[in-house]
Amino acid sequence: MKEFVTVSEAKSILKSQKIRGGSVHLSLQKSLGKFTASSVLAPMDVPSFDNSGMDGYAIIWDEKGEGREVVEVIQAGAKPDFVLEKGKAVRIFTGAPVPEGADTVIPQEEIVRTDEMIFFNAQKFFRGANVRKKGAQCKVGWEVVPAGTKITPGTIGLLASLGIREVAVFPSPKVSLILTGDEILDLGNELLPGQIYNSNGPALESYFEMLGIHEVKIFKVKDEASEVTKVISEALENSDFLLLTGGISVGDYDFVKGSLEQNGVEQLFYKIRQRPGKPLFVGKRAEKLIFALPGNPASVLSCFSQYVKPCLLEWMGNPQAWNGPSYLPIEKDFDKKIPMTFFLKAKIDSGKVQLLPGQESFNMLPFGVADGLVEIPQDAEHTEEGSLVAFYPW
Repeated sequence: MKEFVTVSEAKSILKSQKIRGGSVHLSLQKSLGKFTASSVLAPMDVPSFDNSGMDGYAIIWDEKGEGREVVEVIQAGAKPDFVLEKGKAVRIFTGAPVPEGADTVIPQEEIVRTDEMIFFNAQKFFRGANVRKKGAQCKVGWEVVPAGTKITPGTIGLLASLGIREVAVFPSPKVSLILTGDEILDLGNELLPGQIYNSNGPALESYFEMLGIHEVKIFKVKDEASEVTKVISEALENSDFLLLTGGISVGDYDFVKGSLEQNGVEQLFYKIRQRPGKPLFVGKRAEKLIFALPGNPASVLSCFSQYVKPCLLEWMGNPQAWNGPSYLPIEKDFDKKIPMTFFLKAKIDSGKVQLLPGQESFNMLPFGVADGLVEIPQDAEHTEEGSLVAFYPW
């Protein structure tokens, strides 16, 4: 149990948890964007038969023979039941099976045809030209999609071509989000004095959607200790991840930390040497991760980006969940005196990082155009213009 960890310590603790969802089999149509939980092996040879690579004429190769008698026509989907003889040719179309005996296809644009005879320049070709051999793409048992592959429309096209109807993937987690604070008002209502609109809920729901997580249950809870404890208990029973916003500091109405302890949540760390988002609590119960985020919207988005997002991605089997940031030059000097890591709203402009005005934790205006967050290390008092800084896109 740690308090006041550094950013690197917090990430190290979370990486060590290695919590990942169990695999499920989904239809191809429902697997898009998910990651394969195991290798996919080819159940068949592809092509499953020798076939023509283009429209033309199938022949038996003979370097000296440039004339053939056309005896058959083979379309795609046909099943030829004859053996081609020397000196003969068959009209054939792209994808059609090459008849037994034939080993080469001459494209139709290279053919001169007179009645039932064809002629061509043999010097332009070679034995086996334009014939796609059985198993040329893959053979039975070959690994066609490695474990940990993100499924794209191309992946689905490949698997469908192999007759595979479903695939083992890591599913999206079940997530519960508890919004605390008596002052929070849902959108569509008229604000009364002392109230603020619920921005954390919509922001986090959109973040979940962006990550491919659609099963999210939202709770709103009053600032009452017994009510907070009860709702946490309910949410934990039906979630793989539990997130809370607000109520995690040390005020008279901050009941979240105590309520988590009453629900058997083991503290992994509490409070990070960063701004914004210092009072972040992360805990664990069995194989469930719990993140109690500060209530401030800037803190919520910063903490989600840095700690929650990679844990969710790892649970869903993404092998790059904890990949580091990109490094870009900063547009202007930046100075700070406080020995804490800063996460600053930023925009990319002409290949440089532009720190946006309005970095106060209450100020949401820069989020309207921010491309992501810049990390200024804890011990960096002065960051010079042009220096490379860590940038985390949303």
